[in-house]
Amino acid sequence: MTDRSNLERVGHALVQASAWPGRIAAWLILPMMALVLVAIIGAILRIGQLATWEVEVPLFGTELTLMGLAELQWHLLAVMVMLGMSYALARNAHVRVDMLYARFTPRGKATVDLIGDLLFLLPFCAIIGWLSLGFVEFAYNTGERSDYGGLVDRYLVKSILPIGFGCLALTGIGRVLMHLSTLITGRGQTND
Repeated sequence: MTDRSNLERVGHALVQASAWPGRIAAWLILPMMALVLVAIIGAILRIGQLATWEVEVPLFGTELTLMGLAELQWHLLAVMVMLGMSYALARNAHVRVDMLYARFTPRGKATVDLIGDLLFLLPFCAIIGWLSLGFVEFAYNTGERSDYGGLVDRYLVKSILPIGFGCLALTGIGRVLMHLSTLITGRGQTND
C-alpha cells in the first residue's frame, strides 16, 4: 500500500510542478492587454517608432516599433498557450467527450485516461517536442527576425515550443503514475 501511495504522490508532484509555469504564464494577459492599448493609441496617433537605443536588446534589437508591439502580443499569447496546456491538463480542463466519460467509474476513467495518455499524449509530446528543437535551432542559426520591422531573435519565442511540450509530457507522466495508482488501489484520484 505504501508503494502505491508513493506512486500517486510522485505522480501528483510531477503534475503540480509541470503545471506551475502555466499558472505564471496566465498573468501575461495583463501586459498583453497593456500592449494592445499602447498599440491602439500609437496607431491612432500615427506613431511608428516608439523608442530607439544604442545597445542591441534581445527580442527588440535597437528600436521599439508599433509593429514590434503587435508581434509581442502574439509572442505573449504563444507563451500563454504553450505553457497553459500543462496547467489545463493538470486541472482536467482539457477537451474530451464527457458525455460518456462522466458515466465511468473511477477505475474506468483511470483506464481511459491511462490509454489516452500512453498512446496519444506522450508520443505526441515526444514527436513535436523533438521536432521543434530543430525549428528553434534553425531560427537561432539563421538569425531569423521579423520581415516587417518588428521583433528580432525569433528563436526566443520558438523555444517555447519544446519547453511547452516538455511541461505537457511531464504532466502526462505524472498522470500516468496517478492512473496506475488508481488502478492498483481502486481509489479515485484528485487533481488540484
